[in-house]
Amino acid sequence: MRVWETLVLSHRAPGVAQVTMARPAVFNAFDETMIAELGEVFTELADDASVRVVVLAGDGKHFSAGADLQWMQRASAASTQWNLQDARRFAAMLAGIENCPKPTVARIQGAALGGGVGLTCACDIAIATENAYFAVSEAKFGILPAVIGPYLVNAVGKRQAKRLALTTTRITAAQAQVMGLVQQVVAGDALDVAVDASVTELLAGGPQAQSEIKQLYAQLEVGPISAEVRELTAQTISRVRGTDEAREGFAAFLGKRAANWIPKA
Repeated sequence: MRVWETLVLSHRAPGVAQVTMARPAVFNAFDETMIAELGEVFTELADDASVRVVVLAGDGKHFSAGADLQWMQRASAASTQWNLQDARRFAAMLAGIENCPKPTVARIQGAALGGGVGLTCACDIAIATENAYFAVSEAKFGILPAVIGPYLVNAVGKRQAKRLALTTTRITAAQAQVMGLVQQVVAGDALDVAVDASVTELLAGGPQAQSEIKQLYAQLEVGPISAEVRELTAQTISRVRGTDEAREGFAAFLGKRAANWIPKA
């Protein structure tokens, strides 16, 4: 098994992988190495048929303080071409999390700052402790939240995203939940219970159906529902209804038994 320099990959439960950012001394701030490793590990997990759900966590008191400031300082002294390649790697990493065919859950405690907010938004489900806090802090350093911007806009809407980016204001977990940045807030000692409950719900769904959901919903936008969108949804459901997984799902429901994709207790 590969040993990662900045991450710990573990099995939280059968079918459930946990990726833990493991730089607690710097609040799990990420640099070139962690970005590369996050990209690699999500690629591996996407291709691993034994993995049904991926949990993204941070070691220690904080989820992620975002970009490592030493990395950012190196970037400020580098060429435009170096910065472009570096930013493309960061963008590809976030896209790998967003586009992972398996459901992803962010397990958040303490600080989620800058790129840590981006990681939160790239996951399908985000569960935070009551003491978690969030800030899109890039403008304080004379830069902007460009790469994480689309994920932030998708999570909270354009107007809230602009406010967070322009003001760099720190918001509480409760405020983050109201605007949709996270979907659930729990007491600190209940975080893992809540994550496990969400994972159990996810494992009850068909894995191929969940992959189809992620692919379809990635193509949908808020707004008028065009003829093209109606046709896309009709084509998708007509194709999926005929799959072995769909037949098993209906048979299991009618037979009052667990579907064959649900892990045995």
